[in-house]
Amino acid sequence: MSELNVVTGAFSYTGKYITRRLLAMGKTVRTLTGHPDRPDPFGGRVSAAPLNFDRPDELTRNLQGATVLYNTYWVRFPHGRTTYEKAVENTKILIRAAENAGVRRIVHLSITNASADSPLPYFKGKGILEKAIIDSRLSYAIVRPTVVFGTEGILINNIAWLLRRIPVFAVPGAGDYRLQPVFVEDMAEIAVSAASRSDNLIMDAAGPEIYTFDGLVHLIAEKAHSRARIIHLPPELAFLLSQFIGWLLEDVVLTRDEVGGLMANLLVSGGPPTGQTRLSDWLAQNADRVGATYISELEQHYRK
Repeated sequence: MSELNVVTGAFSYTGKYITRRLLAMGKTVRTLTGHPDRPDPFGGRVSAAPLNFDRPDELTRNLQGATVLYNTYWVRFPHGRTTYEKAVENTKILIRAAENAGVRRIVHLSITNASADSPLPYFKGKGILEKAIIDSRLSYAIVRPTVVFGTEGILINNIAWLLRRIPVFAVPGAGDYRLQPVFVEDMAEIAVSAASRSDNLIMDAAGPEIYTFDGLVHLIAEKAHSRARIIHLPPELAFLLSQFIGWLLEDVVLTRDEVGGLMANLLVSGGPPTGQTRLSDWLAQNADRVGATYISELEQHYRK
C-alpha cells in the first residue's frame, strides 16, 4: 500500500488541488470532512471520514497510519455558533489527534502576516494556531497563502460577478493598499513540496504580481468587459454597502477583517514570490468564465 496522506476538506477548494497532486504522485489519500454529502471529484479514489471535533478519539483513529496531515480547515467569518475562537479550539483538537496518532508531519495552511497579537480576529486566530503547531510534537510546514485565485476562488470571481452586473463598484478608501494573489495550483504545489522536507519551516505562498486593490479591480473590469463605474468611498461606507449587497444575495460579500487586512497590506509577502502563475495571464485565459456565476460562501460551507 502506498503512503497515506490525510487532507482536511479534500472535496472543497484548496484541499481538492492538494489531493489531486497527491493522487498523481501515487499517494493514498483519506479526507476528514465536515461535508460528507459533498460531491466526490475523485471518483471514489479518496476515502472519507468525518471531521468531528467532538470525538477526538475518532479523529485519532482516522489519522493513524498517516505520514502527513494537510490541514486546510478554517472559517472565513463567524456565523451562528461558528466563531474564530471555536475554529482555533477545533484545530488544536486536530493537532493533538495528529500527535496521538503518530503523524510524522503537518502541512498547515495559514495566512500571510498571521500574528497572535493582531487586532484582526482572522489573523490573530491564524497566529495562535501557528504557535500551537510550533509548540507541538509534530514536524511542521506552515504555508501562508496571500489571496488564492482559481476557478472556485471567491474574491476574484465575485468581484468580476459584481462588475458584470452592477453599474457602480465601490472601492474602500483610496484603494492604494496592495495584495499579491497566488494561483491555487501553485499554492498546492508549494504545500506538497513542503511535506517532503524534514525541516520545520514557515513560508509564504505568494504570486509574482503585486497589485493595488484599485488596480486589481480595474484589471478585472477590463478582462470582464465591465462598464461599471469604479468609485471610492470611505471604508466604513463601502463596508455597509457590501453588507446591503450581501443581504440581497443572502451571503457575506466582505468582512471587516478582510477590509482591515487589505488596508493594512497584510496580503503581501515580505519575501520573493513562491508562485509562478500571473493573475493577469490567468484572467486573460479565463475572461469568459470569471464572474459568470456567483460563488456563495454561506451556500458552500453553512447550508450543506
